[in-house]
Amino acid sequence: MSDTVVSTTYSEQAAHLVARIDQDGLGSVRPSLYETARVISAAPWLPGEPRRLAYLLDEQAPDGSWGEGPERYRLLPTLSGVEAALAVLRRGATTTETARRLAGAVDRGLAALRALPRSGPWPDTAAAEILVPGLVAKIHEQIARIAEDGTPALDGWRPGPGPALPGGYDEALPAYVAKRYASVGSLPVKFHHTFEGIAGYLPPALVPDVPDLLGSSPAATAARAATASSAPPAGTVAALESVAERYAGSFPEAAPILVFERLWVAAALAHTHLPAAALPTVRRWAADIYDPRGVRGAPGLMKDADDTAMAVLVSSLVGLEHTLEPLDQFHNGSHYDCYIGEDTGSITANAHALQALGSYQRRNPETQHIYGPRTDKLRDWLIDQQRPEGPWPDKWHASPYYATARSVAALTRFGGGHAATAVETAVTWALDTQRDDGSWGVWGGTTEETAYAVQILLSTSAHRPQHTRALHRAETYLGDSAGSGRHPALWHDKTLYAPDAMIEAEILAARQTLRTRHDLNRRVTTPIHAEK
Repeated sequence: MSDTVVSTTYSEQAAHLVARIDQDGLGSVRPSLYETARVISAAPWLPGEPRRLAYLLDEQAPDGSWGEGPERYRLLPTLSGVEAALAVLRRGATTTETARRLAGAVDRGLAALRALPRSGPWPDTAAAEILVPGLVAKIHEQIARIAEDGTPALDGWRPGPGPALPGGYDEALPAYVAKRYASVGSLPVKFHHTFEGIAGYLPPALVPDVPDLLGSSPAATAARAATASSAPPAGTVAALESVAERYAGSFPEAAPILVFERLWVAAALAHTHLPAAALPTVRRWAADIYDPRGVRGAPGLMKDADDTAMAVLVSSLVGLEHTLEPLDQFHNGSHYDCYIGEDTGSITANAHALQALGSYQRRNPETQHIYGPRTDKLRDWLIDQQRPEGPWPDKWHASPYYATARSVAALTRFGGGHAATAVETAVTWALDTQRDDGSWGVWGGTTEETAYAVQILLSTSAHRPQHTRALHRAETYLGDSAGSGRHPALWHDKTLYAPDAMIEAEILAARQTLRTRHDLNRRVTTPIHAEK
């Protein structure tokens, strides 16, 4: 990627972003240390391993951990990195110099794991309850085998003791889950994306037969191939090589992420102002994604209420024919389950559903007798989930500013007077948590979270001096920070990740809203990221 400074309007920037996304076959997201390490461990036959090993070694932090975010988020990536390095050392298919570096990485990684907290609460990332105990067991197995056989490239080196299973996790759970579904005779699709967590415990009959990436996950795909008694199918190799080519040999947590990326970008821009030049492309996206049976965030994933609600909402925003029927299957009487069989609810999925319901009824007022009572129940449920101090939490994002912005947007537009107190409480919380530099952030100020906080503050018509000063400081921060580096990973999948194009759209929309608030529709100088 390269930065070229050009003078552009908001419309030009938004149209450029839409065009860039439209040409992308996988989505804008960085490689995942966790995912890449799983491929290293399970797929030694895949071309390009030296580049993956270089990435693994380069990404280790000075304290020996891997991953982004606070230390508790580093548990799973560090387990993955240590186990992958041990697997390569045990195989011996590397140079002596690389082996020495991998051994040092293992020693530092094990020390970092010993330094982590011994008990929770741990982040609510995807299938952590299965992935963590599975990797702890794998590390102990690798260490035991090295103790017996040594390492081909390093005479005399032995790793230290394996990590203890952190409190809050059950070492028996991966085997229990596999046994449970073996007795049923089938494995639900919801386990495809995190298949690597139970792959070693399943009978061959339950291993999914999918010709492409399993659950849109390179790690799951490599684990599936590792369960086979013969060479991996050509389709599996080709699918993994295609993704690796895009990421310099490494892998993201999901590929492709086009449905999520396109819907969230379209909604962010449409709520502000969707340029005429981008409208045909966004309408095509919406028409392709909308599905009366429900929408999947990526191929091989379960249908879910979040992507379905956003598909309905974006269709409404760009004037396409649609109905609310795809959402009906997720309704549980008071709100929407994110997917069938969900364990913990999603605030943002329900905020998006409330927007979809409200937008549809405004366009089709004759349906209010059908959907009005459901909308009222959903509004009340969403208000009940608010924390006393003002924010909403969510399982898909580490920052409460995302879920709060989504909840406030839904309640402001479709909550009526019943939601006024909840919205004002959220606004007060946002005002109280602004940082000295004008930013907002759960761990430190970020442009992404500042964009969400701006949306929260702009949801009210109040013009108190504190309110005006906060928006002015936010505008200065967003202007000064434009193009100033990569976005921190705040989104939850198996580990933290950053959907860069979606984040760019949110920041672009927030900056435009702030400018139009002051009637400052002037040309601005902004870095535009273009492919080389």
